Amino acid sequence: HPTCKEAEMVNLNDEEKLLVFVKGTTNFFEEATRRPASVGTPYLMETMQPLAYDYTGIIGISGERKGSIYFTAPANFLMRVLTSMGETDVSRDALMDIVGEVANTISGNARNVFGERFMISVPTVVSTSDDNIRLPKDTRSYIIPIEWSKYEAALVITLSA
Repeated sequence: HPTCKEAEMVNLNDEEKLLVFVKGTTNFFEEATRRPASVGTPYLMETMQPLAYDYTGIIGISGERKGSIYFTAPANFLMRVLTSMGETDVSRDALMDIVGEVANTISGNARNVFGERFMISVPTVVSTSDDNIRLPKDTRSYIIPIEWSKYEAALVITLSA
């Protein structure tokens, strides 16, 4: 984990929004793999250098709030997800597809909860080997550690103040 401190207290509205994204993430693993994911304590990212593992599915947010949500995971995490789903293809393309599927599930769940005023983009998938994630300067980013089958990943939520 990057150097950080425990998250400051977020107002209830933000906390409720964070929980919607967490639920979307944990639901994906429960439904797709029949193994629950556990969620660590969210914390506020201290730097402008985003946390990113090997593959990342990014969802842009516009409307009432602006920002992004992204799910990022190491290749071995994603390979294990694919094999637990009965997939034999664990190529780079398959890993990018599954991280995008997680991001899509998160965005669909959020859209159902927040409604039309919370606009969410189609997921963009990047690999840290060929792309960088950039965060706007006027945002706060919360990192939510996700553990599944002894592997670690993260959900990062960046919303304008």
